[in-house]
Order: sequence, then C-alpha cells, then structure tokens
Amino acid sequence: MDFPRSLRALLTELIDYAGLFPPARLEMPAAVANYAAYRAGDLRWMLGRFIVPSAGLDAFEGAVAAYLPKSREADPWPVSLLGSDDPVHDAELIFGFNERHARTAVGRAVIDTLEVKATGVPELERAVRSAPAGVAVYVEIPVRDDPADLIAAAAGLGARVKVRTGGITPDAFPSLRDLARFIRSAADQGVPFKATAGLHHPLRGTYALTYEPASETATMYGYLNVFLAALFAQAGLQIGELERILAETDVRTFRFDDHGVTCHAWHADLDDITRLRARGAVAFGSCSFTEPVDDLAHLMGAA
Repeated sequence: MDFPRSLRALLTELIDYAGLFPPARLEMPAAVANYAAYRAGDLRWMLGRFIVPSAGLDAFEGAVAAYLPKSREADPWPVSLLGSDDPVHDAELIFGFNERHARTAVGRAVIDTLEVKATGVPELERAVRSAPAGVAVYVEIPVRDDPADLIAAAAGLGARVKVRTGGITPDAFPSLRDLARFIRSAADQGVPFKATAGLHHPLRGTYALTYEPASETATMYGYLNVFLAALFAQAGLQIGELERILAETDVRTFRFDDHGVTCHAWHADLDDITRLRARGAVAFGSCSFTEPVDDLAHLMGAA
C-alpha cells in the first residue's frame, strides 16, 4: 500500500521491535528471525531498533550471528539495550558488544541506544552518567505525578525520556491528562521521547490486552494519536488540546496527504513533520511489528 508522504515522514523508523517482551514473549531465535525478515521487507522503512535486555545479550549474539551483514558498506543492525539495575555493568556490555561488532568478520551491529528506568533525580543521574559516550539514553519515568523535574534532569544531562503508554493490564495505561502533561512538558524542555507498550494499533479504541482467546480488553492509545500529539505539542498546543488529539477515535480527523497533515484546526506541512518529529516523539517499542503495520494498512484503506 502506498502511504501519503506526510504519513510516511511521521512513521519512518517508528517501531522498535520488542518481540522478546509481553504479550508476544518470543524466544530469542524467533524474535531475531522476525527482525531479519522485517529488515528485508517492503515496510522496513518503518522499522527501528531491536530491543534486547542486558541479561539476554549473550543469547542475542548467538542467535543473530547468521543474519548480521559482513560488509563494511552495509548498515549495521541497530540495537537498543534495556538496562539492568547495574548501569556500570551495562556500560561494559555495550562497549564490548560494539567493539566486537565493529569487525565485519563478526557481523555488523551496534548498540546505539540504552533504555533505563528512574523514579527520582539521583537514580536518573547515576544511570545517565554511567552510559558510554555516543549512546543515546532514554530514561523511563513515572507520569502519574508531574514529571517536569525528572524531564528537566534528563535535559540537563543530554538524555531523553521514555513513557509507558500501556501494558497487559488496564491499570498500566496512563490517563489522558497524565500523558498529555508528559508530552507538553517534554516539548517545553526540548527533550525527545519514546513510548513503550500498548501501542499496537494506530487509533485509540478498545482492544484485547493480550493474544489469549479470552483476553480482557481495555481502551488503548493509538500510535497515530500519540505521535501527532507530540508533533503538535512542538507547535505549541497545550494540555487540553493534546488530550483532544490523544482521545480521537475517528481516523477521518487525521487528514494526511503528500503536503502535510491536518487534525481539527491544526496543520503541519511536510517539512514541519520531518523537523519536529526528531525533536518530539522518536519511536515506540512494540512486541509486534506486523500488527501495527497491518492495522494501519486496513485503517487507511477504509478511511
């Protein structure tokens, strides 16, 4: 399916593949094989990094050896390491991995992103300061209370932030107000962010929380809602207006063409999308690549 240029700009390298994590919970060989197939597919332009926990890095190296490019001209596989409670050890893992995989004989891959958690400023500072130079650090922070101080601390250290937008239980989803406040605060302080969990679908709606036949359902955020809210936050929209975008359930409200996107009375042209996307929401982690992509194709075809 052909996507309008504005939608393609919004979605480029959008989905970090987290097939090892729930609800998919794939074994390492299956997750690596999936990622290799997605990298070779027609929609590889939507694919971001492979997410691996620090405890699984050895297993990842074993499973990925047969797939990695061995030409210096080829792009290395981009990897995001999900950090442990020991940031110094994580830094050592990253340094060793990158040193090994800079050699073409081993296969080209690079850990260029580290994802950690922090609930307070001292914890955030320790995690970020321990990260190797040249590695982008995303700090997952709580958003139930005003996250401005944590976002400011990340900004002061040149780090980015991460927000949990769902999970496999209804209480894992932040409120509209809390998510809109997080997006507004990140934009105010010039801090890019990524999202994780609960964004398997492009549009807000009620969906199954897991892949089990009798799965509980919940109202989930759509990734179009989240990324357009982040885009328009960069253009100055305030919390109430961002809540309106996050709550939208009618795809016809989001009008994409080759020149830009319009949502209600707000418009961003193609250059705005490209420029503001890098400064706002960068990516989201998903245990499925096909579900967000297939749902989008169906949604655009029905719009």
